[in-house]
Order: sequence, then structure tokens, then C-alpha cells
Amino acid sequence: MKKRLYFTFVLAIILLACSATSTIEQAASSVQEAIASATNTELPPTATNVPPTATNIPPTATDVPPTETDIPPTDTQSSPDEPSTTTTSEAGASEPITLECADALGCVEVAPGQPITLAYMLTINGPTAFLGNDSLGGIEIAIADQGEFLGHSIELIGEDSGCSAEGGQTAATKVTNNQSVVGVIGTNCSSAATAAIPVINNAGLTMCSPSNTAPSLTDGGPNGFWQPGYFRTSHNDLFQGRIAAEFAYNILGARSAATIHDGSPYADPLQATFADRFAELGGSVTFQGEISYGDTDMRPVLTDAAAGSPHVLYFPIFEPEGDFIVAQSSEIDGLKNTVLMGADGLLVASFPGNAGENADGTYLTGPYVSGPAYDDFLDKWASQIGGSPPSIFHAHAADCTNMLLDAIEASAQIGDDGTILIGRQALRDSMEATSGFVGLTGTLSCTANGDCASGESLAIFEITNDEIENGNWPPEAIWSP
Repeated sequence: MKKRLYFTFVLAIILLACSATSTIEQAASSVQEAIASATNTELPPTATNVPPTATNIPPTATDVPPTETDIPPTDTQSSPDEPSTTTTSEAGASEPITLECADALGCVEVAPGQPITLAYMLTINGPTAFLGNDSLGGIEIAIADQGEFLGHSIELIGEDSGCSAEGGQTAATKVTNNQSVVGVIGTNCSSAATAAIPVINNAGLTMCSPSNTAPSLTDGGPNGFWQPGYFRTSHNDLFQGRIAAEFAYNILGARSAATIHDGSPYADPLQATFADRFAELGGSVTFQGEISYGDTDMRPVLTDAAAGSPHVLYFPIFEPEGDFIVAQSSEIDGLKNTVLMGADGLLVASFPGNAGENADGTYLTGPYVSGPAYDDFLDKWASQIGGSPPSIFHAHAADCTNMLLDAIEASAQIGDDGTILIGRQALRDSMEATSGFVGLTGTLSCTANGDCASGESLAIFEITNDEIENGNWPPEAIWSP
């Protein structure tokens, strides 16, 4: 009896469902199939079972053909600015899933089988090529470690940004003309960044610099260069200048100091930060002089600096100008007992040999990276690239790369066929949201204006005869705050 009640209930449900979606003939056909199924599996053959009769309805012309209510195929093509991609759902249903770009800055679409493209803007030729090659190695190792990413390979393309505003603008223009670029690592020099930032911002891209340190680059005020889309893993020179001054005053016991800079967005603010902090501590700043890029005769500016007999001469500039300052300093009587002190622009393997014997005892401020993960990184450098990194921002470049990839993963829409849709504003938002990122250079958290490093991983290095004569590199870090 219970089985018959259950069977009656099933028949009622089928009739209701069919009457809502098709004709009564289809319902009868469904009943016929249900009876046959129930007869074979539920009830023994008895007189109460319903035998096939003329009331069973065979398929006829009453089957419902497609009508205007059926949904026709739609055009899934999209504009370059707002890609739209159709894929099939995981269940294999005929109803498609559509990836749509609702991003305010547009999206980058990566088709199945195509690579995710990153670009670099680095100084890879000329006297500052050591800095670009150092960063490039860090990027390449990070990409190799990543392997396949979101089901795609990673393609790295690049432009030489040099170490000037003109170079930065040219490199940024070329990079932004490539619509497949998702994110950018660079620039090296702060001067190149000043011109690259507006171009990158206008294109809706995101860039991360491993070695820009000028305070103005993350200053959103009227005198700053910051614009949306700019981030950096390098320290802000507001930290480096203060640490240099505190070391000179508190550790060396200096009470007077002179500075020399080259007028660049990197060197001028750094020496100014040093001078301000040194004066705050009670020291006397006797001279603040300027040279020009490309100068080779430093005797005039060194003579002016020597007039105040400073205990410390701080010159945060690059090679080769920094080499000439050191090499010629011994020719100036008033600097015989002056301690020479540079910054991270001279923290490069070629500096001790190029500067010569006067470099012995020179102090340099710069980033200090250590730990097991960094040791593993250096082993990879030796095996994949060869030798040792030529400068000190390679780990920052690796962190930039990995932060960008994390942000891409967080902001990407992924279709079932492997298509990826990456919103440009979503990528910026994901970078800004970076917090507690454990990198080679420390734990990084980004501010709204793009500063991601705390400045804690800085130290003072001393150049000795071992670096000058024997090529030892890097030099020993002798003090950190």
C-alpha cells in the first residue's frame, strides 16, 4: 500500500512539472516512462500493474520545436578597453560563464596558452649598469622560482631607462605602448622615476621600484612626484639620511660635517636629510656643495669643502663621480683627517678598486639583507647567473616581482578555459593592500603613497684594503640602528 501511495505522489509531481514546461502529450510520455521504470524496479507483475495500451502516447509532431523564447547565441566579443570572455562552467552546462571587465581603468586579458607579461625599466647600459643588472638578476630568479603561474608562463620584457628623466620617460612610453604588459618593475634611479611615473599612471599600470629612494617619489604633496600606481620596496632616504647622521655624530663622534651632491632627486634630498639631522643632534654643517653629472675634476668643490675642516664629508652620489671625489680627496690639505662617507649609490663591487687606496676606511650607508632565505637566493644567483650580485638592490627587485605576482593573483578573474582577466585598478588596490609580506628584505606593508619598506634593514658598511686589493664583496656591515 505504501509503495502505491508513493508511486501516485511521484506521478502527480511529474504531471505538474510537465504541465508547466511542455504539452500534455509530453507529460503522458513521461508518465509512460515512469510506469515502465516503476514496473521493472518496484512492483511485481500483477493485475494491478498498468499494461501498455493504446493510451500510451508515442512521440508525435506535438513535440515542442524551438521558439522565440529560446536564447540565441550572443556576441561575446569585447572592446580592447573592456574585455569580455566566455567560458564553460565546471559542470559542463551549456549556460556560459562570462568574465567581464568592470574595472575603472580597464583590464588586461591573457588568453589560454599566452604568457603573463611583466616589464622592467632598468639602467642596463652605461656607468650605472651595475645597478640595473643587479636588479634584473633578482627579477629573473623570482620568475624562475615561480614557474607556472595561474596556469600560464611568465614573460619578461624590458627597456633601458638609464639614470635620467629622459631615459625614464622614453622607457615608460615604450612599455605602455605594449597592451599585454600587466605590471612593471623599475626604475633604478630616482631621476628616471620622476618622468616615468606620470606615463605609467596615465596608462593605468602599476610599477614597483627596487631602488628608488628619493623621498619626493612617495610625496603626494605639491612638491612631490607621487601618482597612483607607484610603489617601492627600497627604503625612503628620510631613513637613510638620518641613520648616516646618527652614525657620524653618535658613533664616530663627529661634530662638523660637509656634504656634496649632484643635484639629482636622489642625492640632493639625501644630503639635506643628513645635514638636517646632524644639526638637530648638535653638529655643525660647514658646507653643502654641488657638482654636475659627468664632472671629473673634483678639486674645486673639495677645496671649498675643506675650508671648514669638517670631521666628516658626506657625498651620496654614484660612480664615477664618487670615485673621483675619493681619489682626489687626499690632494686637498684641509681633508687629510676628514672621514669620507658615501651612500648606497657607491655600494657597488667596482667602487673600491676604482676609487683606489683612499677608499680604505670609507663608510657607506645602504640596505642590509641577511638570513637563510637570502643565503638560498645567493646560491641561486651563483648557479643561474654566476658570481655575486654587483650591487645591493637585487633582493628588493625579487621582492617587487613577488609582490606584483601576489597582487595579480589576488585581483585576477580566471575562466575555466584558463583565460585571465586582470583589472588595472584592482591590481593597484591589491598592491596597496599588501601587508605583512615576508620578503627577502624583511616584512613589507605598503602605504597609500607606495612606501612598502620600513627602513629598518639599513646598515653602515666599511671599505677596507680587503675590498680594494682582494676584491672582497660585499664589505662587512659594522653598525645598524
